[in-house]
Amino acid sequence: MAQFSPSTRRLVVVVLTLVLAFLTLAQAAAQETKPEAAPSLQVPSAGGPEGELGPYSVPKKPAQPPPPPERPKPVRNPAELGEITITRNVPLVNVDVMVTTQNGQFVPGLRKENFRVLEDGAAQQVSSFSVSQAPITAVMLVEFASTHYGFMMDALRASYSFAETLKPNDWIAVISYDMRQYILTDFTQDKREVIAALNQLRIPGFSETNLFDALYDTMDRLDGLPGRKYVILISSGRDTFSKINYNRILQKLRASRDTTIFSISTGRAFREGMEARYGRNIEFNAANMDYLQADNEMVTFARYTGGRAYFPRFQAEFPEIFRDIGASIRNQYLLSYHPTNTRQDATYRKLKVELVDPQSGKPLKVLDQKGKEVKYNVISREGYTAKPQVD
Repeated sequence: MAQFSPSTRRLVVVVLTLVLAFLTLAQAAAQETKPEAAPSLQVPSAGGPEGELGPYSVPKKPAQPPPPPERPKPVRNPAELGEITITRNVPLVNVDVMVTTQNGQFVPGLRKENFRVLEDGAAQQVSSFSVSQAPITAVMLVEFASTHYGFMMDALRASYSFAETLKPNDWIAVISYDMRQYILTDFTQDKREVIAALNQLRIPGFSETNLFDALYDTMDRLDGLPGRKYVILISSGRDTFSKINYNRILQKLRASRDTTIFSISTGRAFREGMEARYGRNIEFNAANMDYLQADNEMVTFARYTGGRAYFPRFQAEFPEIFRDIGASIRNQYLLSYHPTNTRQDATYRKLKVELVDPQSGKPLKVLDQKGKEVKYNVISREGYTAKPQVD
């Protein structure tokens, strides 16, 4: 390796020192002359950045519409509740129909298709049909007043005759009336109690005969009992002292759906005897007008409720009458239908029941065993009052 002199080494150190100093000065000068970075711009949310000429327009992003609400999922019945059914109260009308010959004999063998029910002239669809041969529930309503011996004896004979037709499963109550009502026995199936109640009718009290009050009160009591009921009305038909009037009792009968009245007039033989004797007497004719009106009322009571009225003249007629009544109420056709007029507006609806041939739609012909056509009667109530809507 070559050897440098001391003077040469000193020169090399001086040169290196100068070079290093020069490089340091150049680097410092370069850092001072470097341009500054531009400041970052913050874009306000309402528009562009602010400048000398105002804000710059920066398009906004369109607002995103809110997501549509989720449709509720169908709610199903919990398993523990089972199926839930919504029902509607549809009225049901029951109609008892008796079909008898001119002699009062029951006409058997009719079918559902043979009956046509008209409500206010509109045909109805019969939903159920049956023939009734069941025990009866009836009230024997007896007029027993201090009027005349013939009337009282007819009332007793008719009452005992009806009691003899009772069967073990029948429910019977006995009520007598003059100025007021007397419950001689409540509903019982014991015929002996019925006979004992009739045995109390020995000495009449008042001469007044408040038929309308007694019948209204009896119908009112029967309204609370379920099923079919009957009133065996044994009376002269005269009313002399009632608080309610004739129109009021007719309204009550129209509103009753399940009660049928069979009326048996008393004193007919006595009246005909008096008419033969005093027919030209003005006073008698005036008094007889009351009984003619009473007969009309007895017919109306029965017709309004689908029953029949009887006017016996002889004692021997009573057993036959009550056998006929028994055959009617134990053998009758029961029809039910849902009316097309479903309004429960307390209006009166007229009913009419006809027998028709289901094939031709013409009136039904009933033949006897010899093939001869038989005239018949179709007996049913004339109408009913629709129940008012209860909120």
